[in-house]
Order: sequence, then C-alpha cells, then structure tokens
Amino acid sequence: MLSIGDLSKRTGVKVPTIRYYEQMGLISEPDRSEGNQRRYTKTDLERLAFIRHGRDLGLTIDAIKELISLSQHPDRPCVGADRIAKEHLDDVRIKIAQLKRLEHELERIVSHCDGHSIEDCYVIRALSDHGLCDGEH
Repeated sequence: MLSIGDLSKRTGVKVPTIRYYEQMGLISEPDRSEGNQRRYTKTDLERLAFIRHGRDLGLTIDAIKELISLSQHPDRPCVGADRIAKEHLDDVRIKIAQLKRLEHELERIVSHCDGHSIEDCYVIRALSDHGLCDGEH
C-alpha cells in the first residue's frame, strides 16, 4: 500500500492533482488507514501512470476517461481507442499548422523591425494593426 505522497513521488503527479483525479472518477477513491490516510494499491499506481502519460501526450480528461472505460473490456475491438488517438492526432496536426503560421508571421514581423526606437518599431505597429500581418495566424 502506498500513501498519497509515495504515489505522487513515484508518478510525478502532484498530490492536489491526484485528489482532483479522484474527484473526476479517473482513479477510485482509495481505502483509508486507521489514521484516515489514503492508501493506494499497485493498480492505482498503474492507473495514475496511465493518466499521467495520457496527459503528457495532450489527451483530454474526457478522452482518458473513455480510454479507461475501454480498457475495462480487454476482449473488445480497439476501434474506440484508435478513434480517440486518431482524433487527437488530427487536433495536434491542426495545432502544428497554426503554430507554423504563427512562427512565420513572428519571423516576418521581427525581420521588419530596424531596432531604432519604439516610435518606429514595426513589432509595435504590427501588433496595433492586424492589417499589417501577412495573413491569418
């Protein structure tokens, strides 16, 4: 059995986040010791590591909940898990495209600034007038 502090240290998930995940139903409420301390099992540790890895990959809480639910039925096809991963990949690709447009625009703005004074600063002017931008970003 692990304390919440031990669980936190072993997974890298902060104690308040562990409590939040309990409230959200991502991990079950643990048993309590005679001193009313939370006591976690190896299964809780594995679940929290799963959640942490999902969050590190940028999955939403709802997606993780659904994946946890799917994992409770190991004999079923994995089409649901594949769908979640594909949707997230699509979202990531959209964000990457947006970030590339943003990078391009920032490079363009910075390259137009001659660095003399704020009065003539192209960065300030471009931020003040969206019409000076090269396109949507």
